[in-house]
Amino acid sequence: MLAGRKTALTAAAVVAATALSVFAVTAADAHPGGHSAKKPTIVLVHGAFADSSGFNAVSQRLAADGYPVVAAANPLRGVASDAAQVRALLDSIDGPIVLVGHSYGGNVISEAATGDTDVTALVYLAGYLPETGETAADLTGKFPGSTVSESLKAVPLPGGQTDLSIDPSVFHKRFAADVPAKDAALYAIAQRPVTQAALNEPAAADPAWHTIPTYDLISGSDKIIPPAAQRFMAARAHATTTVINGASHLVFVSHPAATASFIEKAARETAR
Repeated sequence: MLAGRKTALTAAAVVAATALSVFAVTAADAHPGGHSAKKPTIVLVHGAFADSSGFNAVSQRLAADGYPVVAAANPLRGVASDAAQVRALLDSIDGPIVLVGHSYGGNVISEAATGDTDVTALVYLAGYLPETGETAADLTGKFPGSTVSESLKAVPLPGGQTDLSIDPSVFHKRFAADVPAKDAALYAIAQRPVTQAALNEPAAADPAWHTIPTYDLISGSDKIIPPAAQRFMAARAHATTTVINGASHLVFVSHPAATASFIEKAARETAR
């Protein structure tokens, strides 16, 4: 009986030692020095006329691939104040960050990430990459092709501000043409307005894309920010660029797999 117990204990010790050695090899293979590399947190910042739920399909793919994901609630009240809120969120996250912005969210991340050494990459999705002093309105009108000005509904607010949203009757055709009509109708209902002042607020000095590796996913059939404007901004920022032909302004909704893959490319290429 005793001999049998000793044999069992010896076998268990061998199994445990083998398991430990396998774990050590796996960890060493994952990162030089013997510890597993930490994947960056992906922070997603929606733009005007959208909300964080639009990122659901992208978030699902990123999370399945092992990335921590946070979809920020962008207030859409003003570039500086919105950026300050996003920056507070970034400061609460431990480790490297890939910061993603759609449309007006590009204005916000360009300011929020300035001087933040934890942000390893900026990813713009049909987004604005403003230079110092430029506004979203300036860049929208820089090239022909935008339908946004004739698509807006205005709501005067107490205190003199004005909220702007996309008229639901044209939301599908002009904002989300490659999204199924029934889904576009729901996005039109759930859209969050942006203040007119936010779209006309100049970008602060030294936007983050001056110093942080930048990636730009361009929507090839965008009727909100003309593709020519997107290409101009990407070229100026020396961004790594991919164009999705036929994509609407809601490119991350209509092409979630391509969007997630592009974000992961930025994460891999800028990994620390």
